[in-house]
Amino acid sequence: MYQPRDYRHWISGKDLIAFNVTVKETDLYIRASKNLRSKALKLVLKYRGLIERYIERYPAFLRSLEPLAVTSDAPLIVKAMLEASSKVGVGPMASVAGAIAEFVGTDLATFSPEVIIENGGDIYLKSLSRRVIGIYAGKSLLSGKVGLEIKGEETPLGVCTSSGTVGHSLSFGHADAVAVLSPSATLADAAATAIGNIIKQIDDIPRGIEFAQSIPRLKGLVIIIGEKIGVWGEVKLCPIST
Repeated sequence: MYQPRDYRHWISGKDLIAFNVTVKETDLYIRASKNLRSKALKLVLKYRGLIERYIERYPAFLRSLEPLAVTSDAPLIVKAMLEASSKVGVGPMASVAGAIAEFVGTDLATFSPEVIIENGGDIYLKSLSRRVIGIYAGKSLLSGKVGLEIKGEETPLGVCTSSGTVGHSLSFGHADAVAVLSPSATLADAAATAIGNIIKQIDDIPRGIEFAQSIPRLKGLVIIIGEKIGVWGEVKLCPIST
């Protein structure tokens, strides 16, 4: 999900050093204990390269809106995307932003005890202290008013958002925001897309929550459509100021 750059100020972490890494469609906003831009750039190139070379061999990986089988030659990031998409019934590229955030973030955590990576609204978070992540929900009156409070001990954590009303990512639903929490940002990204596809009207919120409850390794869910909000799981909401 595309997020305006203003959104990035809604992720608490001013005690950390912030920097950007952009390669083609990948636009990472990173916070860490020190400037790791050079290492992050190398990692982005590495993981994008693995995905791009896999697509050259298996073009369906890029276009499919349905799950695909894991092949024996799939690199780890591609395997994670294939497995995550299979769990929720979407195409593997539905998890690409979360996967890159997670794999780059996990590697950067070797060099920094705290890492926050935002990739188009999909977040990998490893923290030693409490953080607050604001939820961007387009024109909803709740957009930028509600945040997710995350404790350090709950990380590493993926927080990924899908929308049917904001951005260019494909969604068959009409939710202003579907935010999913999981230890795997790859899975959270795929699940946010799948759940977002279900939410076409306010009355679909219970169906979205029921589906989320059936997905292993999801920790929580927030659905925003118009002025209504649905919440499930290990989620602590808090007001935020922009």
